[in-house]
Formats: sequence, structure tokens, C-alpha cells
Amino acid sequence: MQFEHLVEVNDLANAGLRPLSRDELWFGLLCRAEDARPFLPGLEACRILARSEGRLERELVFGQARVRDTVTFAAAEWIRFESEPSADHAGGRLTISIDEPQPGALFLRFRYETTLSETRGSEDARYADIVRSAYHQSDLDTVRVIRMIIESTREQ
Repeated sequence: MQFEHLVEVNDLANAGLRPLSRDELWFGLLCRAEDARPFLPGLEACRILARSEGRLERELVFGQARVRDTVTFAAAEWIRFESEPSADHAGGRLTISIDEPQPGALFLRFRYETTLSETRGSEDARYADIVRSAYHQSDLDTVRVIRMIIESTREQ
């Protein structure tokens, strides 16, 4: 399954919503890479196994399930989470890029690539809409968590 959508970060028409800067948004995405627990309900641990320029290798612990993934990124542009297939997880890729069609109008573009089949009539195809909906909600939550992180750092 491939799924892509945009989430608006700064609504320039909403004076009640404090806009995030591109650097703040990027900081929040890096927080998701370093410790995904606030972003992924049920995640018990996020261990960094290796680190190099523009790359992290992690182990995510969900109860008995262990998921290994690799995070790569281009600073303030995009971040990619690529999980390895295993007995606990089918594997897949999520790329989050920052779109800024005009100064200050920030969006996050989420691109999912999974092993879930969308072939009409297949077992997986029945779940594809449910999975897309869950991804969309998770992505809205990502922006909410980033806002909480930024607000807590602004207060200090």
C-alpha cells in the first residue's frame, strides 16, 4: 500500500494558533527520531543502536514485539523511517517532508510505503482504508506532540 497526505502545521488565517518556525518543526521531527515514545502509543522503549551523519539505527519495543528501523534525514527537509520486516512487523517506509509553499505556511507531507496489498478482493485490501485512517490520525497527533514539545521549550 502506498499512501500520501499533507497535514497543515501553520494556519496563517488562525491568529489564535501560534505558528511554528521551520527550525522548530524540524526539532520536533528529530525528537520523534531520538525518542518516539511520545509519538507512538504503546511504545515502551526506543533504543538508539548506532548513529552516524544523517542516520540512526533504532530498536522499538512494543511489549514482546521488537521492531528495528533505520532513520535517515536531510536536515530541515525530510526524515525517513524504514523498518525491517520481521516476525513481529511487516516492514515499511515512512517519509515525512516539510513543505513550505509560501513563507511561514508549513505543512508536513507524509508518504507511507507498506507491504499491505491493495489488490481488489484481497484480505489486506479490506484493511487498507482502516490503516490509512489510523495513519492520518497518528500524523495529526505528531503535529500536536511537536507543538507540545515546542511550547514546553519556549516556556523555559
